[in-house]
Amino acid sequence: MLRIGLTGGIGTGKSHVARRLAVAGVPVVDADRLARDVVGPGTAGLEAIRRRFGPAVIAQDGSLLRKDLAAVVFADAEARRDLEAIIHPAVRAGIEAFFVSQPIDTPFAVADIPLLYETGRQREFDAVVVAACPPEMQIARVMSRDGASEAEVRERMAAQLPIEEKVRRADYVIDTSGSLDDTDAAVSRVVDRLRQRARPVAGESA
Repeated sequence: MLRIGLTGGIGTGKSHVARRLAVAGVPVVDADRLARDVVGPGTAGLEAIRRRFGPAVIAQDGSLLRKDLAAVVFADAEARRDLEAIIHPAVRAGIEAFFVSQPIDTPFAVADIPLLYETGRQREFDAVVVAACPPEMQIARVMSRDGASEAEVRERMAAQLPIEEKVRRADYVIDTSGSLDDTDAAVSRVVDRLRQRARPVAGESA
């Protein structure tokens, strides 16, 4: 089975691409969802966050105050690294368990990882798919979606590798700058190419 990484940049339509892959019958695991699960109420991850960042980032009901924590780590690179050291190992373990659990005849499965290149994880995958659109479109989409200012969106983008660099490194690129139908067609083409790529692998393993 091929292990495929899916990534992109903020506002590039990666989540839509992941949904279309799932609709096409491709197994997909969402690293962001895993990251939320490992810091849920009562988890060891949340307790580690409380010890590192203090009770101010924990709500009265025992849940994580994500916006409060984000405000801390976006302003402090060391704090961000400490948070990543808490979350990333558990997320990696979850992704590995996902791949291992797939039926043996699965041609390929996808891990949706927003910061795949930023964390150097591309080497763990047989191929990487990048969802991409022009930076100005990223800004407009996120401003519309989140109600953020242009300055806020640019700050968030600055914490990521530029989308042009991700495109340069990708094995497959899905251009999301057109209509949803155009994006869906591009997803279908990539799915077909990956299934074709997986067939010789399956034949050799047989």
